[in-house]
Amino acid sequence: MTDLRTQLRGLWLPLVTPFRDGELDQPSLQRLVRHYAARPIDGLVLAATSGEGLALEMTELERLVDTVRAELAAISRHLPLCLGLAGAATHRLCGTLDDTAAWPIDGYLISSPYYVRPSQRGLLDHFTRLADHASWPIVLYNIPYRSGVGLANETLLALAEHPNIVGMKDCGTDRAQSVEFMRTRPAGFRVLTGEDAHYFDALTDGADGAILLSAHVETESFAAVRTHLAAGEAEAALARWQSVAELTRLLFAEPSPAPAKHWLARIGLIDSAEVRLPMVSVGPELAARLDAEIARRSRARATIAAG
Repeated sequence: MTDLRTQLRGLWLPLVTPFRDGELDQPSLQRLVRHYAARPIDGLVLAATSGEGLALEMTELERLVDTVRAELAAISRHLPLCLGLAGAATHRLCGTLDDTAAWPIDGYLISSPYYVRPSQRGLLDHFTRLADHASWPIVLYNIPYRSGVGLANETLLALAEHPNIVGMKDCGTDRAQSVEFMRTRPAGFRVLTGEDAHYFDALTDGADGAILLSAHVETESFAAVRTHLAAGEAEAALARWQSVAELTRLLFAEPSPAPAKHWLARIGLIDSAEVRLPMVSVGPELAARLDAEIARRSRARATIAAG
């Protein structure tokens, strides 16, 4: 395990969870881990939105974590792992924290309570209780368009002072709020954007990195955007971003992660694009668009390789 506060930066991948015939597809999961462990990523998030965590049983969650950690160990590649958790009852989440305390993870990514829409005081007390209880550090997940309520900056600043809350995945819809929070946050508190389409802007605004579903595709290009910006190479960064910006729209043209799973199945990284209800596979129109983009990018790589 690592010190998550120092590792929470760069490009993190919210790994999809492969299924086949209704079951966790372990061979595809192992293939995914080995593939992305060889790519320029800085960490993995398991069983969050992209990993269909709400559709997984506790036994599947544990198997998922154990399989990923074992595959990484087998190739001597250490990557920090965050486990995605969500829930609308604080006491139940505390129970889940107890149940997962001995798992080989480095921290949790925990979203705001969904549906119940608590007050800011309720959100503060909720996350404080979780942080007091958790054996591993917590990364806040601020995503008001899914949870129904967002974390205000005053609440975020109070939570950022907690020693067991080390950062935030920012999916807020107010860029000005994000910029203001990054300006006033405590030293060492990390902010990673989770808005794929706003990746470039978030980095220029001061984010420490990103957790991007779209980085399942063209991983090197997404990583290069940040590398170029860090080196002061703004034009190169913009060029790499423009090469993948359309992907961030295509892969969210229908509810995620169905489009990404379709892509990964087509290129052979997973054996099936299966998702669990209420998620459904992509429709025929989007499937055709995805297939065309896969073919276009394959031709472009072949042309470059041929010189």
